Amino acid sequence: MSRSRLQARLAPYYLVLPGWLWLVLFFVVPTFVMLSVSTQTGDIVSGFKQTFHWHTYVEAWDSYHVQFVRSLVYGLVATLLCLLIGYPVAYWIAFRGGPYKSSLLFLLLLPFFVSFVIRTLSWNFILSDNGIVLSPLRHLGLIGSRFHVLQTPYAVIGGLTYNFIPFMVLPIYVALERVDRALLEASADLYASSREVFRKVVFPLSLPGVFAGVLLTFVPASADYVNASILGGTKTTMIGNIIQTEYFTNLDYPMAAALSFILMALLLVGVFAYARALGTEDVFEVNAR
Repeated sequence: MSRSRLQARLAPYYLVLPGWLWLVLFFVVPTFVMLSVSTQTGDIVSGFKQTFHWHTYVEAWDSYHVQFVRSLVYGLVATLLCLLIGYPVAYWIAFRGGPYKSSLLFLLLLPFFVSFVIRTLSWNFILSDNGIVLSPLRHLGLIGSRFHVLQTPYAVIGGLTYNFIPFMVLPIYVALERVDRALLEASADLYASSREVFRKVVFPLSLPGVFAGVLLTFVPASADYVNASILGGTKTTMIGNIIQTEYFTNLDYPMAAALSFILMALLLVGVFAYARALGTEDVFEVNAR
């Protein structure tokens, strides 16, 4: 094999090499380090030693299984809300936006030029008992004096939905933009109604975007701790809050690492189950055609 032909065959591997190195250095290596930390014993004063203490995982699940389940439920509900809200938005921009598509997408993303924490704090101000929403309603007698939104699951899920909705809209928009408009015209020529066109043509072709949007929303929403910290209370604590406390307050690094691995395992199981149920291979084959 000539030198030029060998270089041509190796060129794709050279191009992906920086990405693989980045992935190894900043994901694979930290993951193994975290796995090692999770099986250590000791404390911050005397130091931690590797003793392969796997019982930490049992203790982590026994102590915080409620927070694990709550985090997955909050993440799932927020993801469904993002899908229900985001799909019509993406559809309208893709098919009705016309020359203003870029401007509409910019307006969608404009609030997210502000810090994640600041945006969540603004919702804390809006939803507070004396805020601009509840205070007028209370003065008008439309809600009772004991009615409040903060420190409830509704506030946390609402914050998650607001903060992660662009992760749902953008992939769906990209998928809808790729739909061949000639297919819609052909469907109309065959006397298909608008509902049938959407159900049998548009929605199946947008499933890759739905699949990506659900993953991009569910994973970070389930692991989030900012919304539960700012908008929630003691009864809405998510597992991200527990991991933060174990790491920064209790300085129990093995427990924090074990909790992180359990969360990662639960999310991976959920992702693989979702991918298998949706049939991603069939979805992408249909989209490719």
